[in-house]
Amino acid sequence: MARRSTKRPYGAEHVPLDVHRATGGRTVQDGPDGEWVVQRVRGGERDYRCPGCDQPVPAGTAHVVAWRTDDWRGSGVEDRRHWHAACFEARGRRGPTTRGAARRPTRGA
Repeated sequence: MARRSTKRPYGAEHVPLDVHRATGGRTVQDGPDGEWVVQRVRGGERDYRCPGCDQPVPAGTAHVVAWRTDDWRGSGVEDRRHWHAACFEARGRRGPTTRGAARRPTRGA
């Protein structure tokens, strides 16, 4: 029994590439605080702490993962942070908080 070809027939209409889907939903946003790569995610298996409001982003909650592309240190992806979507959009009106820095242990300490 011959197998059926899964290739697109020559006469069929071409399906355009969905760039949003191909890039994993990542976009680049310019703002007064620099250029950011932004990816909206459905939620993961662990909790994160939002740098905008210093509140937890619970596991399974849709949120934004963002990192700077124009960081002078060149660290980029290593410095990505998980933000509430509203906090990321409001980052120009309010900066990152450090309220929890005193109660959270630092790396290497």
